[in-house]
Amino acid sequence: MAANMYYSSESSDSENTTESYSLDFSYLMLDTDSLVVHLRNSIREQHMQQKCALQTSYSRRSVRKSGDGEGDGAEEDPDREGWTDTAHDTVTKKLMVQHNMLLSLPFEITRFSSLVSLDLANNNLTHVNDFLLQLPELQSLYLQNNNLTDDGLPKELCTLTKLRELNLSGNKLTKVLPQLCEIVSLRYLYLGGNQITEILPEIKALQSLQVLHLGGNLLETVPDALGELHQLGALILCDNRLRYLPRVISSLTRLRSLLLHKNDLCCLPVCIVQLRGLAELSLRDNPLVTRFVNSCARDLMYNPPSLLELAARVIKLKKLTYTNQDLPQNLARYLSNGERCVNPKCKGMYFTSCVEHIKFVDFCGMYRVPLMHYLCSSRCSSKTPDYYRAQSSESESEEDEPAARMKRVLLG
Repeated sequence: MAANMYYSSESSDSENTTESYSLDFSYLMLDTDSLVVHLRNSIREQHMQQKCALQTSYSRRSVRKSGDGEGDGAEEDPDREGWTDTAHDTVTKKLMVQHNMLLSLPFEITRFSSLVSLDLANNNLTHVNDFLLQLPELQSLYLQNNNLTDDGLPKELCTLTKLRELNLSGNKLTKVLPQLCEIVSLRYLYLGGNQITEILPEIKALQSLQVLHLGGNLLETVPDALGELHQLGALILCDNRLRYLPRVISSLTRLRSLLLHKNDLCCLPVCIVQLRGLAELSLRDNPLVTRFVNSCARDLMYNPPSLLELAARVIKLKKLTYTNQDLPQNLARYLSNGERCVNPKCKGMYFTSCVEHIKFVDFCGMYRVPLMHYLCSSRCSSKTPDYYRAQSSESESEEDEPAARMKRVLLG
C-alpha cells in the first residue's frame, strides 16, 4: 500500500512565525519494518528538497557575483553534500503514526530531532524504547490504546523536560508509575481505561498538572496527595470503585470539572462546598444519587395549594388592608403565619404549601448537580437559582451564601 506521505504547513503556537510541518502515516496498516522504509524515504525526500533549494540559491549568488566580477570565492558547492543514512529531519514537528500494526518503535524516529508531537495511538506496542528520550523537543506524546504494561515505559521519562501532554489511556497499567510522577512539566495526563488500583503519593510533584484523567480504572481510594495539585482544573475519577473522597479535595481551588459518576460513593465530604469555581460535577450511578433521587421522588408527591392558601397569598402580595374585626379569629391567625418564599429571587409568600428539593439536570449525558429547586408559586420554578452557572449567590448576602451552597452540594 502506498504511503499517504505529505507535509502540511501549520501555523505555530509559539511566538515565532516559522512554519511547522506534519508527517502523516496513520491508517496505513504498517508494521515496524514498513514504517522504517517510509521514514527513511521521507528524510531522503526532504534532504533532496533542501539540496535543490541550496543549489538554486548557490546558482543565483554565483551569477550575481560573476556579474560583479567577484568570482565564485570560496563558497562551497552544495553538490558535494550527498545523502547518508544518518541524515536527520529537522523540519517535521508533528509525526502521526496512529492506527497501524506496530509492535515496537523503530530507531529511525530519533532522526526526527525537532518533533514536538508524536502520535502512536491505536497500535500494538508492548513497550516504548529508551531511545524515545532522544527527542528533546517533544511536548505531546500519544500512546493510548496499545498494550503497554507497567514495565513498558522508559524509566527516565523526566529527561523529556518539555513534555506537557501524555496520553496512556486504554493500556494495561496497574498503577500510576513512579516515572510519571517525575515529569514535572506535565500539564495533561490521561490514564483512563487501564487497570490502575493505586495512585502513588509522589503524584504531588506534578505541580503544573491541569487535567488528570483516571476514569475507567479499579481505584478504591485516592491519596491525600491529590489535594496538593493546586493547578488542577479537571479531575476525572469516574467508573472506579471509590466509596469516599478525601477532605483535601477542597484544596483544589482551581477545580472546574469533577467527574465521579459510576462509583460506589455514599456521601461527599462537607468541605466540597469550598470549591467555588466548580462548574461540572457528575455523580450519576452512585448509591448517593440513587438514594437521594428516590427520596426526592417521594418528596415530589405534594398537594397543590388549597383555595385558602391561594386567597391568603393574594391578600399578602396585594397588601390588602384588613383588621381582626373583619375576619374570623382563625383566618386572622392564619394570615399572620405567612412566610417569605425560600427562593431568594422570589418575593412570594407561602403558608403551608411549599416544595424545596434538588433538581438534577441532564446535560450531554452528565448530570450538572446540584441545583436547588423551590416551588411556592408558578414564578418560583422559572426563577430557580443555579449556583454553578448563574452564580446566584452574588446577589445574596455573605451570611446567606454558605447555607445556600450547602443545600445545593451536600447530597448524602
